[in-house]
Amino acid sequence: MTVGLKWIVSFSIITLVAIGGLFWSPMADFPNTGEFLSEDKIVGADVAWILAAAGLVLLMTPGLSFFYGGMVGKKNVISTMLQSFIALGVISMLWVVIGFSLSFGDSIGFTINGVHYGIIGNPLSYPFFNRVGVLPHKYMASTIPFVLFALFQMKFAVITPALITGSFAERVRFISYLLFMVLFSIFIYTPLCHMVWHPDGLLNKYFGVKDFAGGTVVHMSAGFAALAGAMVVGNRKKPHHEPSNISYVLLGTGMLWFGWFGFNAGSALSANATAATAFGTTTIASASAMMTWIFFDRINRRKVSAMGACIGAVVGLVAITPGCGFVSISESLFIGFISAIVSNLMVNWKALKKIDDTLDVFACHGVGGIMGMILTAIFAHGENASLLHGGFEVFAHHMAALLLVSVFTFFGSLILYKITNSIITLRVSEESEEMGLDLSQHEEKLC
Repeated sequence: MTVGLKWIVSFSIITLVAIGGLFWSPMADFPNTGEFLSEDKIVGADVAWILAAAGLVLLMTPGLSFFYGGMVGKKNVISTMLQSFIALGVISMLWVVIGFSLSFGDSIGFTINGVHYGIIGNPLSYPFFNRVGVLPHKYMASTIPFVLFALFQMKFAVITPALITGSFAERVRFISYLLFMVLFSIFIYTPLCHMVWHPDGLLNKYFGVKDFAGGTVVHMSAGFAALAGAMVVGNRKKPHHEPSNISYVLLGTGMLWFGWFGFNAGSALSANATAATAFGTTTIASASAMMTWIFFDRINRRKVSAMGACIGAVVGLVAITPGCGFVSISESLFIGFISAIVSNLMVNWKALKKIDDTLDVFACHGVGGIMGMILTAIFAHGENASLLHGGFEVFAHHMAALLLVSVFTFFGSLILYKITNSIITLRVSEESEEMGLDLSQHEEKLC
């Protein structure tokens, strides 16, 4: 078998990265410039909880692989699952080398009236995790080691490109997907993460966007990138298929739901009352969405299905994510309910079905993220926090930010797909698609 240049280049890059890691100084070799607190500020309970939460969020990516893998046809199960699972390797390495710096490094942006607004982090802030050690950071993680904060955030960066894969399942070359994943993480995810979650980020500091655990950063970005991907790659030759294994979908949903407690409650970055609230709103919104989905299906003359129950549960988890620490448990019931109805309508909207988004990623994650952002802007508690607790100006800022994020993530992803396709063709050949990606891309098949 001939080894193409693209694989030689890929191996060369990982070789340089591995060797390059030997030449970066650890945190201990840098003086404390005032951004880090002393080690005695660490709170043991917070460390224990975020360690557990980081593990829970990591579990979500294998959960997603089962969730997606069970939905596709039998010839594409392994390839679909691997597209999610491989993100654990690619994005983890990218995060250490440059991703964390771009996301949470010193702000690069612009200044208005003496106030600085960040667009992206300085890539030289924490390359190869230098200056990322056991001391707490004064502004971003004041009670846990900074390295734990960085690793917790890494799990969010890992699952975001994995979410996108459901839109172009069954027809994308593996190597081209790897390239797109890297480009998306650098040029879409990291600036969005910086703008929303860094203390000096534009969407955080100017627009006042509330995104407790990633409805905007993770789900909206993945949803719009998925829509762009389905449009660029094009429809499958045979768009209709029978799901290969509904039990995989059920298993994946359970793993996602379980891991989502770390995703949402862990984003409190502390073992406190806010984490407990987020834990409660997360499960109740999901329960509400699951039940709403299956009943809404039934009154629309569709059968109650395990697939529908699972999709509804995940939509509820997506929708509550941005507001999970800002709303009450009773409000989360409504958030799950209304988001499930809107997402269900989008999944079955004939106009959207013309775009072959294989696993309805945009209709579920994109629309769920949009609904979550809107509903957070309506219900979030706190002074000047939402439409009901601050007035229309707060809500208007969120809607302006929603439009900005939508345009940035959709058109930015569209450009990245075009760049990827110009370097390595995105779509597999007709013969490979007919054979199935498990065999054509990986020479593996289900037993």
